[in-house]
Amino acid sequence: MWIAIPVADDRISPVLDVARRFLVVELSGTDERSRREVVVEEAGLVARARRIAGLGCEVLVCGAVSRPLESLLASAGVRVVPNTCGSVDEVLAALRAGGVPEDRFLMPGCRGPGRGRRFRNRYRGGRGGW
Repeated sequence: MWIAIPVADDRISPVLDVARRFLVVELSGTDERSRREVVVEEAGLVARARRIAGLGCEVLVCGAVSRPLESLLASAGVRVVPNTCGSVDEVLAALRAGGVPEDRFLMPGCRGPGRGRRFRNRYRGGRGGW
């Protein structure tokens, strides 16, 4: 599975809509097979979504994301895991272990009704899991 993560200083970038650096990682079960860094400079949402989807990732783990960009990515077949924060290596370790449902990876303010629950329910087990 190919995963893309917007990065800033070895952490998940706080806002996908303006992130420039992306780490693209290939996972096979619990093993990391490869990783590369890619620069995304496109500014418009449609061009940005097209470029990110063109990275070949199946899953995008990110911080905050606007609903229009999230919808464009989803329509391009990219599963978006929003509202995630923390060290890139810690999040990748959690993904290799089966997911990132822990509250410690949720962005501040995303623990209340709605956003946090949406994150946990959509990407943990239930509907296909990882």
